[in-house]
Amino acid sequence: MSNIEYTVESAGEALDAVRAEVGKAFIGQRELVDHALITLLAGGHLLVEGVPGLGKTLLVRALAKAIGGDSRRVQFTPDLMPSDITGNIMIDTSTGKFITKKGPVFTNLFIADEINRAPAKTQAALFEAMQEFQVSLDGTGYPLPEPFMVLATQNPYEHEGTYPLPDAQKDRFLMKILADYPVMEEEKIMVAQVISGSTGAELSIAAVNTVLESGAFITIRNLAAAVRVDPSVIDYAVRLTAATRGLPALETGAGPRGSLALIRSARGRALLEKRDFVLPDDIKALAKPVIAHRLTLSAESELEGQTEARIIDQLLAKIQAPRT
Repeated sequence: MSNIEYTVESAGEALDAVRAEVGKAFIGQRELVDHALITLLAGGHLLVEGVPGLGKTLLVRALAKAIGGDSRRVQFTPDLMPSDITGNIMIDTSTGKFITKKGPVFTNLFIADEINRAPAKTQAALFEAMQEFQVSLDGTGYPLPEPFMVLATQNPYEHEGTYPLPDAQKDRFLMKILADYPVMEEEKIMVAQVISGSTGAELSIAAVNTVLESGAFITIRNLAAAVRVDPSVIDYAVRLTAATRGLPALETGAGPRGSLALIRSARGRALLEKRDFVLPDDIKALAKPVIAHRLTLSAESELEGQTEARIIDQLLAKIQAPRT
């Protein structure tokens, strides 16, 4: 834990510094960076989706470096085994005794690159880590470092060689954000930065500095958990989530974890904007990235071109928010 005492204002300034450092490597897409920071402040896990080459891995690597702590990256492939993530119990040939070999998930920031390229059995290896913040090896539970977060990237399902994430696993991610193509001006800056004095083909995180040690980040995260939420805002978040259940266009709606995720995320957004209270606008702004991936479209609505995001837009227009 950090010895620094943060106020809402100073915590917001520290997070602004993190934004600035990430921006040295990840050009543009401010909203994407903000959503990633909100997820980290809420103590959740983040899923970033987009076609290859949009900098998804770059974003999470830059974030990991900017907020300090240890980080490890695993490239998910069809032949990746669960033990490649969690570790295993093995025999020490020199002593003849069994020893525990901890896997790469024992870190602060675990980067699961292209998570949907691994089969369901390997994806499921992260279930316990994401929910219980521990890993069981041979019947013994080993706690993960504090803080612990999974920052996963995935390619869209229509790309060859991918496996859809199970609904139970998607629900473990606090937020799913989409990496889109950069605007032309941002792309020009990115290309110029890559070719400037370099023969590489990728942006580097070398210029990104660590501006928050892990202890300081935990302190700020605890401050986000203390942000005030009016009962009327809680009521709004619950009504919005509950409205997804029983809709003809959906096979399944969002469960209670969705309501809780909305409030947790809204607290992070409030702190990011240097507020010690949550507004209904925070709920509205985060409804899509927090709720959309928890919904399952019916076959008929998919054929009609309906989307989860459009359904949430319809609900936001229909459900009245608190006036104050």
